[in-house]
Amino acid sequence: MRKQGAPECIIVAALVCSFIFVSGSEKAWTQGPVKDMRGQTFTDPSKTFPMPDDWIKQPIKYDKENEGADVVIMMDQDIYHTLLPSVQQFAKEKNLKIIMIEGTCGIAAGMLAKKTADMGGFCCPAGAEDRLPGLRFHTIGIVAKAFFVNPDNPVDNISETQLRDIYLGKLNRWSELKTQEGQKGPDRAIKPIGRLHCPLRPGHWRLLLDDKTKFGPGVSEVGSIPDMIAQVASIKDAIGWEVMTMAERNRKLGTVKPLKVNGYRPNDSGALALLKYPFYRTYQVTTWEGKGVENQNAAQLVQYLIKEFEKLDPDKYGFVSQGRLRKAGWRFSGDELTGEPK
Repeated sequence: MRKQGAPECIIVAALVCSFIFVSGSEKAWTQGPVKDMRGQTFTDPSKTFPMPDDWIKQPIKYDKENEGADVVIMMDQDIYHTLLPSVQQFAKEKNLKIIMIEGTCGIAAGMLAKKTADMGGFCCPAGAEDRLPGLRFHTIGIVAKAFFVNPDNPVDNISETQLRDIYLGKLNRWSELKTQEGQKGPDRAIKPIGRLHCPLRPGHWRLLLDDKTKFGPGVSEVGSIPDMIAQVASIKDAIGWEVMTMAERNRKLGTVKPLKVNGYRPNDSGALALLKYPFYRTYQVTTWEGKGVENQNAAQLVQYLIKEFEKLDPDKYGFVSQGRLRKAGWRFSGDELTGEPK
């Protein structure tokens, strides 16, 4: 219900935990590795995860603390911070009370499964069990996933194959790589760090290696973005990954240096659009279709966000908007990105 008086957009911080709503086996999400150990990129948008009839008939009902809102959104922390200013502006222009909660992809999936949110926000493509009856996915764009090292590391470029070999445990010393001057890197052991979030969804880190079992025993796993940034910044021979927006947001924890991959910087949006830079996350939001679940304000907000994302500086952090993806030959089903260019 639309509220009277001053426009309001309420932003609520939720605990950033690793809750994942799962009602089936991991096999329901994956289709096996593809060549070069690169994992599945997207799931089939024509398939819907089965739910009981009483769930399908269930309307959206907000949690008590969110009652009175015009739109309730749960977004993964990554996409949350990128889209927050646009959501606030939309709320102001439309005089709406929007409650936008920061969390994880798993928390977003959980609220959607409980039908307590109008919209979810994900940093990953939809998994098979995310495709609930009546739920529609809309791709805002993609963002480069950068690989970072300590600023004192003289290595500044790495190939896709070398990255894969590091995390497989086949490439173990920086001296096996070259510096910008063509010299060998330091003769020290590489200390790879991974954050293996959303393992049941395609894309993201699975573009490097398809599943957790393929990572070598020398890989240290962290559970949060701040931990990733802090460890790479403080460990002399570490390598890890994150999007550049979150490295910037957590810069108080330490400075990290992004590597070129295949000779391309992660903020080179043109290289990312053509997949010359091969690692990325997919920014997705959802809406509902059907009686008792549709929210026209949410539907309008999605289109607003797609347009506003076009206005961001693409080469500051490595953003590629939906429009640029379409021009570069990426495949879509409606608003949802469903395939890389052939």
